[in-house]
Amino acid sequence: MMGWHIEQEGLNGGIIYHDGQFDDSRLAINLAQTAVEKGAVLVNYMRCCGLLKDGPHVSGVRLRDEESGAEMQVQAKVVINATGVFADAVRQMDDAAAKPMLSPSQGIHFVLPREFLPGDTAIMIPKTDDGRVLFAVPWHGRVVVGTTDTPVASASLEPRALAEEIDFIFTQVSRYLTRDPQRSDVLSVFAGLRPLIKAEAGSTAALSRDHLITISDSGLITLAGGKWTTYRKMAEDVIDHAEMIGALDHRHCATHELPIHGSETTPTDETHLHYYGSDAPGIRALIAADPALGELLHPRLEFLKAEVLWHVRHEMARTVEDVLARRTRALLLDARASAEAAPAVARLMAQELGKDALWEQQQIQAYEILAQGYLLPA
Repeated sequence: MMGWHIEQEGLNGGIIYHDGQFDDSRLAINLAQTAVEKGAVLVNYMRCCGLLKDGPHVSGVRLRDEESGAEMQVQAKVVINATGVFADAVRQMDDAAAKPMLSPSQGIHFVLPREFLPGDTAIMIPKTDDGRVLFAVPWHGRVVVGTTDTPVASASLEPRALAEEIDFIFTQVSRYLTRDPQRSDVLSVFAGLRPLIKAEAGSTAALSRDHLITISDSGLITLAGGKWTTYRKMAEDVIDHAEMIGALDHRHCATHELPIHGSETTPTDETHLHYYGSDAPGIRALIAADPALGELLHPRLEFLKAEVLWHVRHEMARTVEDVLARRTRALLLDARASAEAAPAVARLMAQELGKDALWEQQQIQAYEILAQGYLLPA
């Protein structure tokens, strides 16, 4: 019973409500795959380093291939800036005087072993010291605890949990769980940034979570704010604007009836492979052809060697970090175990991509440095 894991003193009652849960990494990949199937051209590890202009109007982008260093120019009838917390940086490529429209906020989470909250029910604490709710949620066989709301001055590709945020989570969760977590219990700590739209408000918790579309004098379309739960509406709205700005033919938006790649009406796989949806049989076929691919990458992780090949062949994975942090959530679920799995992943990827031993070592070293940032100091 969940009650045995919640502090009983002063507990007078509670409320049961239902919410949805999803795997953000898998959904992002499935959306990318859906876009390809609908005719989009996707390019991984390509950085926008400037905008092209035809007179006063934006007419394309300057890009740099982060793997080779090659630079190129791409012409376009419309340029959409949908870069999340980095949207202001692209707006300032268009107009150096553009005032920031975002106020980034950082939130952190701990991942704990499942014994801290057995069962399939989450806990929500409706009022914490900073005014936000606190969640403890079963996820991938672990428990995710968070979050914080900390204004940050600028966006970072690799945000890190601040000492005061870590202390805050420990203080809050210890008030409600019968077993107080210790630093040694934390499997991973990670931080994320929210692209909140600026407002006249005293705290980031009061800023807008809604999306906003702006069009600059040059015709650059910027999509800012928003959240996962409204992504289809965001996409529909921004494409409507793109049709107008680019004088494109209007097409009926099909998002309301569009299933994404991997969707299933009746999920059948009862293992963690169910996160792959209709792609799960493809992974199982790899194992049937080579049973060694059915081996675990690490004894404390559920992920299989076959998944690495699938990520490279079908999901644009190019680095060990892609596999362990983005195609799976190994980095977030157990940072130390994921670092120990990095050599096995690098070996499989090198064979698949035709890379040499030096590439393997560079990948392992880079990933081990990354994973250190997800471990709490003793």
